[in-house]
Amino acid sequence: MLSGRRLDLAHPSPVDVEIEDIAHGLARVARWNGQTKGGHAFSVAEHSVIVESICRELNPGLNPRDCLTALLHDSPEYVIGDMISPFKALLGESYKSIEARLQEAIHIRFELVPVTPQRLKKLIKRADLICAWFEAVQLAGFSEDESNKLFGKPPEGMHLKLKPLAVPEAQEAFLARYDQLHHDFEMSQRR
Repeated sequence: MLSGRRLDLAHPSPVDVEIEDIAHGLARVARWNGQTKGGHAFSVAEHSVIVESICRELNPGLNPRDCLTALLHDSPEYVIGDMISPFKALLGESYKSIEARLQEAIHIRFELVPVTPQRLKKLIKRADLICAWFEAVQLAGFSEDESNKLFGKPPEGMHLKLKPLAVPEAQEAFLARYDQLHHDFEMSQRR
């Protein structure tokens, strides 16, 4: 990693995880394998910030720990990239196992529950699908009907206007949101 950390993929250690490495990597990983409109790829960093925002819109009572979990929902991709779902399915359990170990190490590093609780996992998945719907329609050339079939319709009245950010802007947006959530999390622990 750019921080100088060496991350063992077979046995990732929380002490080798740095938020700056995560932000750097996710800002450079393209959603949709880069097959999107615009002057910049739509990054996993930008996607992560939006998914966390959607989670808060769907459940305004989320605590800072849950919001941080949502922001970091795709964080293993800073190391292993963002693979399209059909390819992940072909790789099977070995891929899922590596991804799960990385996610656990990341969660432990940031004092989150090692395995995301099912209720939160469902909320994040719903927000992820909503974001994917908007990405598909606005950036990846899908029709609304096709997106409805693949991702489900977004909630009535929910509107997003996506604009892919340049790498430095996506990285900064991710770090800024992390800093705010980390601060809120720290404050909530002191109460």
